[in-house]
Amino acid sequence: MKKLILLALLLFTALNNWSQEIKTENFNSIELDNNRTLKIYIPDSYHQDPTKFYPLTIVLDAEILFEVYVGNAILFANTDEAPEQIIVGINQNEFNERIEDCSYLKENSFPSNKGEAFYKFVRRELFDYFELNYRVSPFKTIVGKGLTANFINYFLIENTPGFNAYININPHYAMDLPNMIYNKSKILKNENIYYYLSSHKYNSEKRQTRINKTNTLLKTNKNAKFKYKFDIFQKSTKTASIGQSISSALSFIFELYSPISKEEFNKYIKELPPPDAIAYLENKYVEIEYLFGSNLKIREKDIFTVEGIILDKENGDYLKNYGEMINKLYKESPIGDYYIGRYYETGNKLKQALMYYKSGYMKLDEGEPNADAYYRNIERVLAKRDGTYTDPKN
Repeated sequence: MKKLILLALLLFTALNNWSQEIKTENFNSIELDNNRTLKIYIPDSYHQDPTKFYPLTIVLDAEILFEVYVGNAILFANTDEAPEQIIVGINQNEFNERIEDCSYLKENSFPSNKGEAFYKFVRRELFDYFELNYRVSPFKTIVGKGLTANFINYFLIENTPGFNAYININPHYAMDLPNMIYNKSKILKNENIYYYLSSHKYNSEKRQTRINKTNTLLKTNKNAKFKYKFDIFQKSTKTASIGQSISSALSFIFELYSPISKEEFNKYIKELPPPDAIAYLENKYVEIEYLFGSNLKIREKDIFTVEGIILDKENGDYLKNYGEMINKLYKESPIGDYYIGRYYETGNKLKQALMYYKSGYMKLDEGEPNADAYYRNIERVLAKRDGTYTDPKN
């Protein structure tokens, strides 16, 4: 109960903070031959840092999904579990436009003429507009529910998928679409595709059968480029499952962006030799910058997560490389100097070790809690140099 109350308070704070950052635009669509209402959320930092780029998220059924997605996106960004995003909602429920927008032919499950027009509106007009007028990164997400969740899959099965991530909330799949999705998922070759699917207990038998069929097919896919997650919310209401789906999807899609978790460490890093562990860490942040437009330094938390491999394997031979990498990122931090000093001390090159330990110590502010621990490194090396050092383990 306490966790639920805390989450509600966090979301309430987020909702109050971002309301002023949402604007409404009437978009004159040539493809649709009418005006469409867009809701656009722009993060505060967009106006503060003109060099920063942002992932773009398109939310269909915006009257229902937009605010829920924005609130969760802000919460995840504030807790450093996802990048900030530019979020665009398309209103489709004022005159029940979603029915025509997402209509398809029963004989082959492909979009009807009206559906094809809406597809081109998103794929051509909105993409061009936001890429020309906003600083968007290469990573794009699309979100839908029910009928609109079925529709977002047409952007996946095309020759070059239009989006990197697909959030399918309780989709109302067309008959042939599960096989189309599965066949496409097997042949993906370039960018990773993130596919999230959720369901709840209130579906008709026909609807749930198609969701189950899709899940059965996709969970057997061994293509490493296709990342897949399925949730079924048996104890939720229809409304509650929307928020649960979005938060679960964000956690799944932006796992790369998040600090290294215990699961990520055990699965991908734990058994690596030091040079590969360092390369994994560097590549993670290169990919974060490329996909999400977030020029993050390697987090200190991730530095310490990988530290054990560098210290314990291959006699610490890569401590110098590790320290030099950290010094480039955190010039004012003593951490890099500590690792280099430890490298030289391990090799009994006490003059060099002393130089780096002193350099690290001088970077500490007066009264720094760790100052005594850093100074003990200097005292230990001085004692070794003078032949007066006694190993406390002996």
